[in-house]
Amino acid sequence: MTETSTTAPQTADALLAEHADLELMLADPAVHADPARARRLGRRYAEIGPVVAVAKELASVRDDLAAARELAADDPTFGAEADDLAARVPALEARLAELLVPRDPHDADDVVLEVKSGEGGEESALFAGDLVRMYTRFAESRGWSTEILDATTSDLGGYKDVTLSVRARVPAADGVWSALKFEGGVHRVQRVPVTESQGRIHTSAAGVLVYPDTGADDAGIEIDDNDLRVDVFRSSGHGGQSVNTTDSAVRITHLPTGIVVSCQNERSQLQNRARAMEVLRSRLQALAEEEAAARASDARRSQVRTVDRSERIRTYNFPENRIADHRVGYKAHNLSAVLDGDLGDVIAALVAADRAETVAIGDSGS
Repeated sequence: MTETSTTAPQTADALLAEHADLELMLADPAVHADPARARRLGRRYAEIGPVVAVAKELASVRDDLAAARELAADDPTFGAEADDLAARVPALEARLAELLVPRDPHDADDVVLEVKSGEGGEESALFAGDLVRMYTRFAESRGWSTEILDATTSDLGGYKDVTLSVRARVPAADGVWSALKFEGGVHRVQRVPVTESQGRIHTSAAGVLVYPDTGADDAGIEIDDNDLRVDVFRSSGHGGQSVNTTDSAVRITHLPTGIVVSCQNERSQLQNRARAMEVLRSRLQALAEEEAAARASDARRSQVRTVDRSERIRTYNFPENRIADHRVGYKAHNLSAVLDGDLGDVIAALVAADRAETVAIGDSGS
């Protein structure tokens, strides 16, 4: 029995067979001796579960329909039942076809999210703090856990930069990445800063970078120790207070790419280094995928998930209590609720646009 990747043929029969294999593997105690493998299998099992459920329901309805039609030949009372069953088939077929459209292979993954202040000085750092709070509240509403891996705070309590891990507690087909993958880019705010004495509206921005947290599960990324510079320093919490009296925080620089990852949340240097390496692998994996997509001129890297992370994607207008996502034309006047974590409608609009584009590309290529 072999493990099937998310690139397996997207046919109902293939997924039914894979689902059965995964069920057997997950029932094997030996599999759970390797937590990373068990988690990977659990995510895949959850990912294809909805497809399997609809495929089985469709098969059952078709079987019942055949039986009802056969019985109706001798007993007309079964005709109405056959008509009802026949009416259910097209909707189930359409739902199955929708579920079989290729998914983003990272949709079930957790994420690492970075927020960096941009132009605007202290106001930008405060806005970065607002974004972190927004994502934290949204994660709480979904039952996800959040953890600050590294942060540099500003004088007024905002963030110059912060790295946040967001993880689902239970594997699901629509995991953290499926929702937050659209957040990468420049977020612009228009409001009167707390530092403004004349009441004038200023515009500033913060950048968000989000990538799948493949972590230790990603065996495809090989990192040469000779390509790393590892620095250790003393951990500090918000406001600069010491949270550790030893040099346990770790900063890793990947010399070939210039990627820098820091982690100071764990208590020991060994734990911080292990977590920082997981984040580095995730970032290198994301970089490799973006480069591959660029070389292939991937059509799906378009209005919703642009590779160009410098693009302004969203505006938060405080005077009008307005949120606007420029990629899909979404606008609403509930900014205060959105910043309190009510991102559901914004993300739903992005998911719908991305899904429609995927289906259109599939239709044009068929």
